[in-house]
Amino acid sequence: MAVTTRAPTPRAPTPARGTARSVRGTVKWTPPKRVPASRGDTTRLRVLWLLAAAMLLASTIWVRLVYWQVAQHSFLSDKAAEYHLRQVNLPASRGAIYDRNRNLLAVDTTVYDVAVSPKDIKPAARDRIADGLSSVLGIQRQDVMNLLESEKAFAYVKKRQPKEIADKIASMDLPGVGLDPQPDRKYLQGGTADVSLASSLLGFVNYAGRGQQGVEQSYNARVGGQSGSEMVYHDPTGRLITLSKQKLRNPVDGVSVVLTIDSSIQYAAEQAIADGVKNNKAQSGSVLVMDSKTGEIVAWADYPAYNANSFTTTDPARMRDPIVSDLYEPGSVMKVVTLAGAIDQGKITPATTIQDPGVVVVGGNAIHDWDGVNHGTVTFTNVLEKSLNVGAVKAEQAEGPDAFLHYLDAFGMTRKSGVDVAGEVSPSLQSQWRATELATAAFGQGIAVDMVQMCAAINVIANGGRWVQPHVVKQIGDVQPRLPAQRQAVSPQTAAAMTQMMESVVQHGSGNMARVQGFEQNEAGKTGTSEMPENGKYSHDHVWASYVGFLPADNPRFTMLVVVRRPDNGSYDHNEGYYVSGPIWKRIAEQIIERERITPGAVSPSN
Repeated sequence: MAVTTRAPTPRAPTPARGTARSVRGTVKWTPPKRVPASRGDTTRLRVLWLLAAAMLLASTIWVRLVYWQVAQHSFLSDKAAEYHLRQVNLPASRGAIYDRNRNLLAVDTTVYDVAVSPKDIKPAARDRIADGLSSVLGIQRQDVMNLLESEKAFAYVKKRQPKEIADKIASMDLPGVGLDPQPDRKYLQGGTADVSLASSLLGFVNYAGRGQQGVEQSYNARVGGQSGSEMVYHDPTGRLITLSKQKLRNPVDGVSVVLTIDSSIQYAAEQAIADGVKNNKAQSGSVLVMDSKTGEIVAWADYPAYNANSFTTTDPARMRDPIVSDLYEPGSVMKVVTLAGAIDQGKITPATTIQDPGVVVVGGNAIHDWDGVNHGTVTFTNVLEKSLNVGAVKAEQAEGPDAFLHYLDAFGMTRKSGVDVAGEVSPSLQSQWRATELATAAFGQGIAVDMVQMCAAINVIANGGRWVQPHVVKQIGDVQPRLPAQRQAVSPQTAAAMTQMMESVVQHGSGNMARVQGFEQNEAGKTGTSEMPENGKYSHDHVWASYVGFLPADNPRFTMLVVVRRPDNGSYDHNEGYYVSGPIWKRIAEQIIERERITPGAVSPSN
């Protein structure tokens, strides 16, 4: 029997998550209904999104940090330094300057530079700062405001303000305003108004801290010390913040100096020379006072002088020191040197006589006595008393050219004096001398020296024939400077003879107007009047009037030289040294005698 099987009816596949149904012979699929996700799935998704965003932000920040801190490191460092970092100078304390009695002549004080940091100042604070600084500093408010609005990293408002001004500014507590301390050199009041004491001798210190002229310049390396420095930031309030001790260089302070100057005598000399210049309607005048035994300069005075505290507003011409920076022709003061050389050579004595007709012809040129009078027979003491040119020429001729030049050198006339003050010029002496030039040099015309040279030369006679080094510094720190040994220029006997002749000048000759009461018989001196060269010839109207002397003559305590330039009293006689400079010398000498309690014949104290 046959078995018949029946194939199963095929079943349509079941669509996944959907329903299929036939519609008019076609099969249509219906998508499944959405099933809501669980809360855990949603939270995980959000965390993933936040982590992704954070990682993206962090990556961006790190990239920028790497860019600024690595790629732009140098640029940022430079900008930071420009805005906040600066090197601050640490000035050394400059050594004080004292006179021989330890009275202060020059000392450092502190002033303040007022500065602002405009870039660090908020706009809201500008009005208060401008009001405060303008009122205290005495400047225009708008000028301060312009600085504050400039956005500069640093700017000075006003420099070198005294402590009382700085204290007022500090008390205002102004943000972004700083006070930088700076050293300021101060000098004592001098013998006349608006002049500091011994300004020509001391010089001054400029704002860079360097000594200019005089002692301040000569001893700048020792007195000035060495400045230091440090690197600092300044905060928005203007306060300085030191960075590192490794960048700190400490200053080395200068040493103090004790001078040979006596401030009381210096003051008296300044007053006397100022009055003398004014009374004689002169261009200027100078005084040197030297300790006869040691060469210490006791007074160094000029008129006009200047105020070293106000050097920035002083005419530079007034700062020039004619004592060492100008040469002059000493006139008849030189006769002391000429006659001393001839006496030392044994060619003449104080009592040797000559015929003086009032004129002598040398090299075809007629040389006259100052008065043009025939004096007949005179001694060489008379020559000095009356200051006769003819007698000086005959003394020079008696000793001869070589000996005359030798004594010029022995008395220190051929080279700088070597005084320890800046600015000394070299003497102007020719190498070859004609007979006429030697003759005029014998009475101080045609030969140019500075005042220190001339004072030291006359001091040879006061010091027993020995030349001693003139100097103004007694002690540097704890050390006394080493000085050249004294040298014998002429014999003690020659010096004694010349002293007696110079005493006779005071007692009987042209030195009578310098005669000091009580010392009439114990004072040595010599006048000098020399014509100034102008336009290639000598002017009869313009002269150097001078007087030099020492006392007590038998045991000198001081040697003093006074020079007045271009006095104008209306007549030639009244412009001469005896009339112009002699009374100035006398006035100063009287004050020295009173201060030092000098009596005729007194023994000089040890120094």
